[in-house]
Amino acid sequence: MIKVDTVTRRYGDFAAVDNVSFTISPGEIVGLLGHNGAGKTTIMKMITGYLEPTSGTITVGGREIGADRRLIQQEIGYLPENCPVYPEMTVFDYLDYAAALHGLGEAERAPLIARAIARTELQDKAITPIATLSRGYRQRTGVAQAILHNPAILILDEPTNGLDPTQIQHMRGLITKLAENSTIIISTHILQEVQAICDRVIILKDGKKALDSRLDALRTEGRLLLSVNAEPGEAIADLGAIGGVARAVPSVSAAQPGPGKTYALTLASIENRHEVAAAIARAVHDKGWELYSMGFEARNLETVFAEISAIGRSES
Repeated sequence: MIKVDTVTRRYGDFAAVDNVSFTISPGEIVGLLGHNGAGKTTIMKMITGYLEPTSGTITVGGREIGADRRLIQQEIGYLPENCPVYPEMTVFDYLDYAAALHGLGEAERAPLIARAIARTELQDKAITPIATLSRGYRQRTGVAQAILHNPAILILDEPTNGLDPTQIQHMRGLITKLAENSTIIISTHILQEVQAICDRVIILKDGKKALDSRLDALRTEGRLLLSVNAEPGEAIADLGAIGGVARAVPSVSAAQPGPGKTYALTLASIENRHEVAAAIARAVHDKGWELYSMGFEARNLETVFAEISAIGRSES
């Protein structure tokens, strides 16, 4: 449904987004994850047509964002960062105004507004001036605006920003429910947010795509951690030469108790990783090393994000 092809956005000599490509299929919940300034909001603004790429193309449902911007925007619900609203309006008046901007007729507005208010649990605040609402209720009002016209694509920039724990749980449930009929892109810098509700994560770093993976795939791609009584000078070369091992390095991500040195082995393929692990154990025995422990790394989004951040620090 959404295809971002080699997109770059520059401000003078600075590349806020640098040669990024990805596709998003209907019904996916995709998290754009990265530190502040990584390029998440810029990509969202380009997908919604509020910002033009310096180079590259973006297509939504087969239409290119440049030529068919208005048609594409009719299919998108967008919650911008910091939830811009009109504080002097009541919640109902603001949603009625937003419905008019979407081109909805007066006869169809009322039921759609009532549905959006119910889904975001704003019934008690419907005639309350937005200026008097807490940050959390303002955020809900922004989400109600985004889902008002039942969009096929929902783009949410920091949707749980300012919400309390109970509201966060409700928002997560709402987003999951909305994904039954919408494709959803969420921008956040909170790891737990992506892990809780997303099917897939795209990690951005310094404007570039650092990772694009389904979350369930991440959990099966962990390295093999091996503790033996061999020093790095000998172990790194010998372990790296074992069939099925792509790379062996001293482990710094997991402090394992007990004797020996721990090494992290990246396997050439995850398809037969248990067979390769057995072959590694045999090779360690043949070398006469003591094998103290061996197991696959518990890899999750937190460890992956830490690895990407560490790579950036080592290259700087």
